[in-house]
Amino acid sequence: MKKILFAATLALSLLSCKENKPQNEPVIENAVDNAESSISSIAKSDYSRGGNLVQSIYGELLKNDKALQNLDKKIVDINNETHTVLNEYNSVLDKSENYYHDAKNLSGSITDSIAKIEIEKEIQNSAEKYNLKNQTIKDLIKKTKANQSTIYEQYIIFKIRKTLPEIEKYQKAHPLKTDSLDQFINKQNKLLEELKKLK
Repeated sequence: MKKILFAATLALSLLSCKENKPQNEPVIENAVDNAESSISSIAKSDYSRGGNLVQSIYGELLKNDKALQNLDKKIVDINNETHTVLNEYNSVLDKSENYYHDAKNLSGSITDSIAKIEIEKEIQNSAEKYNLKNQTIKDLIKKTKANQSTIYEQYIIFKIRKTLPEIEKYQKAHPLKTDSLDQFINKQNKLLEELKKLK
């Protein structure tokens, strides 16, 4: 009898929990709700594995704002151009560096110690001259990379500042009240009392 009473109470508790769910979904009026509603079920599972709500909300703002779209295009374009420019320089510098590295490795197989010392000195002199000649280029490459990082960081800061008002609008549109939780805790407490009385 006690087991039947317990099972019935448990079933009623579960059903009453389902009844407490709000029937009407809030009207979507802000970028936060739009960002969440535009994510497909596959994307939602991806989002739960590390998606970024700031990026999603910003994407919603981007859809209807020409100025933001233009800014975003500039960021993407400068990033692509940076890669193109750096690849051209790095290709030449890397080949030269690889050459000196390979030449040094090859010289290690020379058994004539005098010839080995002479060729290693020639390799070293050539590498040093090349590095000295291109030090300005290397400094400019370093500056280009630093600028690229700064642009990326500033754009992230901008996105966060642009989306903060949206999350605040969302919070105002979805105020949290204690009523449902209080009622549910009361139900839990009643069930706990019943469980304690069972023997």
